[in-house]
Amino acid sequence: MIIDREYLSNMTRLSVNINKIATLRNARGGNMPDVAKAASDCERFGAEGITVHPRPDERHIRYSDVREIRPLITTEFNIEGNPIPSFIDLVCETVPDQVTLVPDAADAITSDSGWDTVRNRDFLTDVCRTFKAKGIRTSIFIDPNPAMAEGAALCGCDRVELYTEPYAAGYKADRDKAIAPFIAAARRARECGLEINAGHDLNLDNLAFFIRSIPWTAEVSIGHAIICDALYMGLEKTIAEYLKRVRLED
Repeated sequence: MIIDREYLSNMTRLSVNINKIATLRNARGGNMPDVAKAASDCERFGAEGITVHPRPDERHIRYSDVREIRPLITTEFNIEGNPIPSFIDLVCETVPDQVTLVPDAADAITSDSGWDTVRNRDFLTDVCRTFKAKGIRTSIFIDPNPAMAEGAALCGCDRVELYTEPYAAGYKADRDKAIAPFIAAARRARECGLEINAGHDLNLDNLAFFIRSIPWTAEVSIGHAIICDALYMGLEKTIAEYLKRVRLED
């Protein structure tokens, strides 16, 4: 594998997705665990951003959580979701640092594909224009396909987020084969003037290899794996371990 030496200074940021903390709270009712406190604690433990993904059924992060958390964030706040009218209104009201556009259906268990940026170009262009008018950095969630990266650039976004589940699924069998389409898409995105984010099923085993392979990755957003690991290691130690991987220290 050839590593792009120009970018080995590595400036990748770790954004912690706190949706699963809200899922745990919602399972019992009340306010335990306290999602807003968890967001602040993640930052205190070293997270360089907080990600939330409110869905219409509010089965984890609620719109009210977004409003409560927004003024507490001192690093970077990323709201991701399908840009339906209520989501667009929420983002324009709270003005996060970044919005990530994800084409998930209302009943999706989790995000399972990226945008077809060619077929949806007009729609995505309008949405990007709306958010950029508010000064919000806009990222489009895509599959690892150079054509989708090109299409995203034509929509006027600032970044793409690569949907990394296929990479994670293929990592143990053949990590070089698994990462190859992501390198191709990331290179094309960079050629089009876009920055690169990544997320979905990244974990302590596969994260460092991803960043070594695409060292110009600007940000990774990780939630499920962090919360699973925190059950055994605790949240503070878990975030520290992920930061080691992000910084290629382990």
